[in-house]
Amino acid sequence: MAARHADATARNRMRLSLRSKTVGGLALMTLVGTALWAWPAAGTDQDAPQAKDAPPGASAPDTPNAPIAQTHTRAARAIPGLSTEYRRQIPADSRQVLVVTGQGPDSHDSTVVLYTRAEGSQDWQPGATWPAHNAARGWTKDHHYGDLRSPEGVFTLTDAGGKLPAPEGTKLSYDRNDHFVARGTGIEGEPLGPAFDYVIAIDYNRVPGSSPLDPRRPEGEAKGGGVWLHVDHDGPTQGCVSLKPEAMRELLRTLDPAQHPVIVMGPMGR
Repeated sequence: MAARHADATARNRMRLSLRSKTVGGLALMTLVGTALWAWPAAGTDQDAPQAKDAPPGASAPDTPNAPIAQTHTRAARAIPGLSTEYRRQIPADSRQVLVVTGQGPDSHDSTVVLYTRAEGSQDWQPGATWPAHNAARGWTKDHHYGDLRSPEGVFTLTDAGGKLPAPEGTKLSYDRNDHFVARGTGIEGEPLGPAFDYVIAIDYNRVPGSSPLDPRRPEGEAKGGGVWLHVDHDGPTQGCVSLKPEAMRELLRTLDPAQHPVIVMGPMGR
């Protein structure tokens, strides 16, 4: 009788033990299943957070509660629309780039935007956008005197001048001179009027550090010269880029030799 009671007790204990193991096994399987469902598959998200101090591409930590560090990277904002060739020609120390974009290789209508960046940053920020005119026949990479095309390329901006006094705050070297006179009429017969009230010399075939009126042409007279930013006269130019008076005044107040300003000019898609 006692033996039968002992056997029954042992069998009950075995059933309880098996039941406990089964429950524990189910619980364990449930936890593992949850962890597999919650952990993202490798390679599914390029910006998935990495374990703290883990190198890029490291596997996920073994413990779900390990500290996670999120990393965010953003490419510096480049000046849009410029070819690699032109981007490479922009001096490394330049923090002001005036971009003149013609509507086409033979068009005399263009748009001007001043891009700036903070010292130590490669993130270019666009400023105001102004309509402009360029030469009557558009653009060329081989400018010659009288071809009625504006020279394409990247040029420094070092000197300014005009018939009127410099706007307050002008930082470029400025030659106030009565010899800034626009004689005759424009290409389409329009009066030139105050075209040279304000000018900024584009350093194409000229000696930087001199008045825009300086007649010296280092590459020879045939390559032309006297290519300026000047006040618009409501028509195409012979080779210059022209903007409204308020835009010229704003540029004169903004362009700063300490920031090594340059101009990048040419047709769309250059």
